[in-house]
Amino acid sequence: MTSKFVDIHPHVVSTDFEKYPLAPLFGKQSGWSKDRPLSIEQFIAAMDEAGVDKAAIVQASTCYGYDMSYVCDAAAQHPGRFTVVGSVDFLSPDAPEKIRYWMTRGLTGLRLFTGGSTAAFDPSWIDDERSYPAWELAAELGVSVCLQTDASGLAQVAGLAKRFPTAKILIDHFGRPDLSDGPPYEKAAAHFALAPYENIYFKLTPRTFIDDLKGAASAETLFPRLVAEFGAQRLAWGSNFPASTGSLGDNLDRAKQCLSVLSAEDQDWIFAKTAQSLYPALKD
Repeated sequence: MTSKFVDIHPHVVSTDFEKYPLAPLFGKQSGWSKDRPLSIEQFIAAMDEAGVDKAAIVQASTCYGYDMSYVCDAAAQHPGRFTVVGSVDFLSPDAPEKIRYWMTRGLTGLRLFTGGSTAAFDPSWIDDERSYPAWELAAELGVSVCLQTDASGLAQVAGLAKRFPTAKILIDHFGRPDLSDGPPYEKAAAHFALAPYENIYFKLTPRTFIDDLKGAASAETLFPRLVAEFGAQRLAWGSNFPASTGSLGDNLDRAKQCLSVLSAEDQDWIFAKTAQSLYPALKD
């Protein structure tokens, strides 16, 4: 049985709007952060109750945009338990400088937000040549970069994986596939086409365990297929808590239920080891 759990995709939001003012990307705050804001103290309590050991906290872009002050301050208060995955404008000429600065504040991972809860997806810019200096620096420093995109951005992701073969690229929510046709999941062919790119990784979140398991899709056919195609070493569990509804414990229990069809070793990778390989700061 898996003994360690590392959450690769939670969010935290401060209630101190004077110290940490809102500045959401796309100019619109996400509904979840209004309805279910979660401070670092509340998140720690939820982790302890659910049995989650460590976490890579992802910048709440739909709250703070590119200002990572709160997540960095929050993580710094609890050294060894958290690391920070932050957002930088990769198209800005000073992107490398900003990456280096936030790394001094505890950032060890990056995230590009191309759309989601507050805006339609527009992945057209993620492989813009203006972003190349930031990608080169991330690859050089071993900073993993996760991408919030859907199927429309997967061709660009493949191009980036080829251009920057030493960069570790992590796709949020498994790229939001359509799995409703069931095995062999031909509607998700673009996602499975990324299998040859060994520097591309995938987050498995409540969207994967709940929202995407509809129609003819099932845990029994999907997750063994993912491991067969990508290897458990390229898959990682993320709670998306509190953006996804339900408690952290319920979220984790659902993931455990779905992944129980896999071997104990594969579960160990998905629940902890892959996260620790992407974010070495979370290693024991």
